[in-house]
Amino acid sequence: MSSDPDDWQRPRPGPAGYRRDAVAAGALAVATFLSWLLFSSAVTGREHAPWWGGAIFAVLVAGSLAFRRRWPEAVALVVAVTFVVGQYSGVWEQLFNNICLFIALYTVGAWGRNRTLATALRILISVGMLLWLVGILIFQALNPDTTPDISRDGALSQLAAIGLIQVITNLLYFGGAYVFGNAAWASARQREALEQRTLELEREREVSSRQAVELERSRIARELHDVVAHHVSVMGLSAGAARRVLERGSGGEPVDPRVVQALSVIEENGREAVDELQRMLGALRERGDDPSTTASTRGIAQLGELVDEARAAGLPVSFSTVGAERPVPPAIGLTVYRLAQESLTNVRKHAGPRATADVRLRFLADAIELEVSDTGAGAGAADPARGPDSGGAHLGQIGMRERVAAAGGELELGPKPRGGYRVRARLPLATSAPTPMPDTAAARAPASTAAPSTAAATDPAATEEAS
Repeated sequence: MSSDPDDWQRPRPGPAGYRRDAVAAGALAVATFLSWLLFSSAVTGREHAPWWGGAIFAVLVAGSLAFRRRWPEAVALVVAVTFVVGQYSGVWEQLFNNICLFIALYTVGAWGRNRTLATALRILISVGMLLWLVGILIFQALNPDTTPDISRDGALSQLAAIGLIQVITNLLYFGGAYVFGNAAWASARQREALEQRTLELEREREVSSRQAVELERSRIARELHDVVAHHVSVMGLSAGAARRVLERGSGGEPVDPRVVQALSVIEENGREAVDELQRMLGALRERGDDPSTTASTRGIAQLGELVDEARAAGLPVSFSTVGAERPVPPAIGLTVYRLAQESLTNVRKHAGPRATADVRLRFLADAIELEVSDTGAGAGAADPARGPDSGGAHLGQIGMRERVAAAGGELELGPKPRGGYRVRARLPLATSAPTPMPDTAAARAPASTAAPSTAAATDPAATEEAS
């Protein structure tokens, strides 16, 4: 839209609009010709044009309207000239030719791009038609033989009344075409301005939404930095201090090396958690909507390290890869890593002391599949009516489902037929995967650090309660 409203030009209609104009013009041409035939039969005492003259008149006065929105000024001139010439050529049609002239004048006002030309042309045609009418009335008044049956006696004679009615009718006729045409043009201009304003508001709303998201991400980053990162750092430092005290010994009493090893694992995990939190804070504060941006560098390449950590924590784990390995998007790799991490955590806490785990990674033609199964107590065995989607499912399962759903994949959770529990996730690789859900593994872990209870080892439903 032009910055100057006076320079605005109404856009032309599309092909469908031009087809509608052609159909309407064709229908008017047929109606004009049929109307001329009726007038020819009704009007007597006058010489009539031949049938082909009526056909030419119908094509010119009505058929030309097929181009009324392409060249409105030219069409208006053709219709006006044909209208006048038809009156002197024996075409005594007085219905549809008036309708066609009105449409032509209206179109100039509604679709004319040069507003000065549109105004001047309409005034010229309207004044010319009125002067022509007045000239005919004056000629009839001066020549009584032209209308012998019409009285001329009195101040308001029959001839004067007829002439006045015709003048008023024509003033309303041409004035209506002028006013309605201008109103249509102004309405179209206002409609386009409203559409432009709507687009601007949509863009402003998108900018406001992005700003709100950025502000919320900054707020979350501050909370993570001020609360979570601080507590995790304190936990890691405390575990390191306890390990060093035990390594120096106390009173000559022997120290169980497994305790020292467990404290080392806690210290190392705390250090890695702080590192990942720092990366997450950096990603949260970054601007941009690139779905491949992630707060972690973890992926499929780190699954071996994750399995080694689980073994160091005392869980027998086997790891195997099926299929030809190939690069995967970072977002998918992070999702696979987090699913394996959460699944092994649940196995350590809830599968029982004698449980073993198996991690399998399958590279398929258009997807990647992760399966983590264990030989411990399968969730739901004690209560067959309660499945993994029951109301007792905790944040662990909810988080895994959210991650898989965000990646457009499928997730299966549940006990195995012969005992144990299985987590199987299938993530597509054919298209770009959506951004994974934020890491909530720390929030999903239970607050207690005590060893698994006997109930967790014997009650099959415990795995589902904590997963």
